[in-house]
Amino acid sequence: MTQWNRLLLNLGAWEGSFTQLSPTGELREDSPSVVTLEGLNDNKTVRQTIVKVRNGDRSEQVLEYSSLSRSVHFFETGAFSQGSLQLGPFSTFGAELGFIDGDRRLRLVQLFDKQAQLSQITLIRESLAGSDAQPQLTVEGLLGTWQGKATTHYADLRSPDKFGTSLQLSRQGNRVTQALTIPGRTLTSEATVEGSSLRFEGSGGVVQVLLLPGGASSTTPLELPKRQAFFLEAGWLMSPTRRQRMIRRYSESGAWETLTLVEEEKQV
Repeated sequence: MTQWNRLLLNLGAWEGSFTQLSPTGELREDSPSVVTLEGLNDNKTVRQTIVKVRNGDRSEQVLEYSSLSRSVHFFETGAFSQGSLQLGPFSTFGAELGFIDGDRRLRLVQLFDKQAQLSQITLIRESLAGSDAQPQLTVEGLLGTWQGKATTHYADLRSPDKFGTSLQLSRQGNRVTQALTIPGRTLTSEATVEGSSLRFEGSGGVVQVLLLPGGASSTTPLELPKRQAFFLEAGWLMSPTRRQRMIRRYSESGAWETLTLVEEEKQV
């Protein structure tokens, strides 16, 4: 399936909202929205219409695409990410990571300012048939063992890799231990629980996991590290036992390297 055909899996009128959040997850603004993607010229062109209502004022933006840029990449499910290809000095930086599950979509935009500080998160929850109830993500809901299947795509367009994963999370007091097993190694880390967030501290600084409405999670550094590899991650709890995560990785030089989609099932 081509990248263009994967884009076409997102066609439809998606009703929802753009929820702007502070770097620590506080609500700043919530704007009802309808994002319509329609195929034109026998689906050779896609028109995107974004309608938002903000403080009672309606705005509309129309974009048309007949090809995809290198900064956008789709998976076979229709999930996708677009974002900065290179971290540069004194420039804004960010990415959008989006999931699709039948008649529901969830997208997350993570933005950093010119000082490389996390500045804003936008959570976009959408449905083809109007909003419906979605599982809420809590620390307790994350605990346990998640078996997954991962697909990694590369910026240099080499063949994708597919592999199994296992993610185990346990809690003792206000500490959560995470063990991620991928072929050939297990990575263990510890986080401090602070309300609805987890804080991992390491040599690259603080990595924060925010648990957000609609089953969403946002994982980012609070400050982009210099001359160190880093990643941006979004997650979506689609049901109490089914979750997806998308990870966008950057090299020590700040260049985008890989995009990974993990589809996980909780072992009960």
